[in-house]
Amino acid sequence: MFLDVDGTLLDFAETPDLVAVPPGLLDILGKLHGDLGGAVALVSGRKIADLDRLFDPLRLPAAGQHGAELREAANGEIVKAPPPAALAAVIAALQGFAASRPGILVEDKNSSVAVHYRRAPRYRHELEEFTRAAIAADTKELEVLEAVMAVDVKPRSVDKGRAVAWFMDRAPFCGRVPVFVGDDRTDEDGFAAVIERAGHAVQVGTSRPRTAPWHIATPADLRQWLRAGVVDHGGT
Repeated sequence: MFLDVDGTLLDFAETPDLVAVPPGLLDILGKLHGDLGGAVALVSGRKIADLDRLFDPLRLPAAGQHGAELREAANGEIVKAPPPAALAAVIAALQGFAASRPGILVEDKNSSVAVHYRRAPRYRHELEEFTRAAIAADTKELEVLEAVMAVDVKPRSVDKGRAVAWFMDRAPFCGRVPVFVGDDRTDEDGFAAVIERAGHAVQVGTSRPRTAPWHIATPADLRQWLRAGVVDHGGT
């Protein structure tokens, strides 16, 4: 089971720091992790350190920054991809853009960057155009992804599909039928990776056209579905 976090397990908030983990979710994830023999991973655009902070004291296998960070086991070492050389200049340009546009938030994650416009949706199109122009000279290294009320810039060498493949080559994930649950464009590679392995892709939310074969309307509905599987019915 591969689970995106924002917009999937957790409801969006005005800023990334304001998201909340609902009561009972840690117990559900812990039970799911145990029922599946450890084969549960968080696959997120967030840094793994942020995931650990959010879900403390629970730790899970994780892929952070769309796969730029990978942790095979709950307390294992984090394997990090080096940030592309061009990224620092792109981040500086985006910070300059945000400085004159109130409400735009630049989240520098070291190996990737997310620019949030939830507080200033009027800048969406300008931001998207600016971001694509900022990486225009470095498209072999960098990629722009549209997220929900945000734009991500990440290395082309990493994505959530590659992260799934990395886990699927390792115990306890190998030899199992994978399920990937996500909500937006940043999850498409994860959807494709599990379908390629005869697994199941589940899209949460209605913010974009449905592309995965399975659909769950809201993060709250996903949490209820997980609860029904691991608590109410005693297994998955």
